Amino acid sequence: MKKYILEITVFFCGAIVMIYELAGSRVLAPYIGNSIYVWTSLIGVILGSLSLGYYLGGKLADRKADYQRFSSLIFLSAILIGLTILSKELILPLFKVSYLGIEFSSLVASLLLFAPASMVLGITSPYAVKLKMQDLQHSGETVGNLYAISTLGSIIGTFFAGYLLIPLLGTNNILILLFICLIILSIILSPKNFSLIKICLMLAFILIFFLLSYSAQAVTKIIDIDSQYNRIWIYQAANVLNLRTDPYGVQSSMFLNSDELVAEYTKYYRLAAHFQPQLQKTLMIGGCAYSYPKDFLEKFPQAEMDVVEIDPQMTELAKKYFRLPDNARLHIYHEDGRVFLNATQNKYDAIYLDAFSSSANIPFQLTTKEAVQKEYDILNEQGVILVNIPGAIVGDKGNFLRAEYATYKSVFPQAYLFLVNDETDENKFQNIILVALKSSAMPEFSSSHQELNSYLQHLYKQSIITDISVLTDDFAPVEYYIKKVI
Repeated sequence: MKKYILEITVFFCGAIVMIYELAGSRVLAPYIGNSIYVWTSLIGVILGSLSLGYYLGGKLADRKADYQRFSSLIFLSAILIGLTILSKELILPLFKVSYLGIEFSSLVASLLLFAPASMVLGITSPYAVKLKMQDLQHSGETVGNLYAISTLGSIIGTFFAGYLLIPLLGTNNILILLFICLIILSIILSPKNFSLIKICLMLAFILIFFLLSYSAQAVTKIIDIDSQYNRIWIYQAANVLNLRTDPYGVQSSMFLNSDELVAEYTKYYRLAAHFQPQLQKTLMIGGCAYSYPKDFLEKFPQAEMDVVEIDPQMTELAKKYFRLPDNARLHIYHEDGRVFLNATQNKYDAIYLDAFSSSANIPFQLTTKEAVQKEYDILNEQGVILVNIPGAIVGDKGNFLRAEYATYKSVFPQAYLFLVNDETDENKFQNIILVALKSSAMPEFSSSHQELNSYLQHLYKQSIITDISVLTDDFAPVEYYIKKVI
């Protein structure tokens, strides 16, 4: 084993870098979100830190390279990952995204939390090369072999984290595992270098990790779960149970003592029965905690609903905490909504869209003209589609709304907007329900049903400015538009 200790070290360091990066996205998500801006900052910072580490590692190795110093570098990287665990709950709440902007918040947070450990891990590769180098004649082969092994470790670490570690262990446990792995590597590299001080420091860190974890759970009573797709927080506020995956808002809620819908916009989905009274088979893309599907099953006892929810863990949590029942009329598909649209042969009387990978991140592939055409194709002739869109009508906060409206109008003969909170204020940020009809027949905008009639009165009657291009699979800057909203 000692013969290949350097190869083993660079392999594990390569794997740890990628696991650290993927876990980092879950660390940032509850406070800054999970948008392309967050991923860009995190990837950029870690790559930049690794590059700086490679540079410094080469200089350090040329001065003096030995296993004792190499062991100390590995130990230092473990301590820095430990500091990430200890400091993240102190640093991240300081970033008020609504004031600083996603780009600045995610960049600075990534620098503070992930740059130091990533830089030291970057030092290990050139340092290992120096220790492995025996003669200049085979220097190219030595460098190539070690970097290939490091890259192989990164590949395996990526799949290992995404497919196994994140869903099974959760973010904090993953970071603790990385800390322990680096400590073990440090000991293997130079057992004599592992003094009593280092042992005490390591044990102190581990003890603090577990005490903080236990204390946080005891105080906040937050259920904190990592799935394949989300970091999910479930918590109670007054008599409401909430689920969220980012700092911008609650993704789903449920009254503890009532089956009434909490979010006002979800009640507007009931308008489907006004535009298509013969609801038999419906589709909802985006289940989350299944607030509206539960309401639909209760209101329409003869109808069926297919729900497409990409995250199986979300469904399990809805069953465990949000009273989602087993029902023969509810059919759940765990896959991407666009993939389902592309493949399904079903026909529907109504389609409901409420799919968000976070409050600030709408899956672009569900917003484009190609996706809308798929929705049109699977609707029956009198079918209706209802889409929840956060934003305003005019100004920068309305860019995504106007783009989506133009996209639906390019496919459907009729499209209307209902402003949930204030039908008179076109500048106000609020939930807006887009209703698109497959039929060309003009609908009525009044109803003898008192509740439905109250929703119909929120129809926006002014013309919509067509200043934003139709969204397509080729061009859909959805996150750029949504950034203006938040």
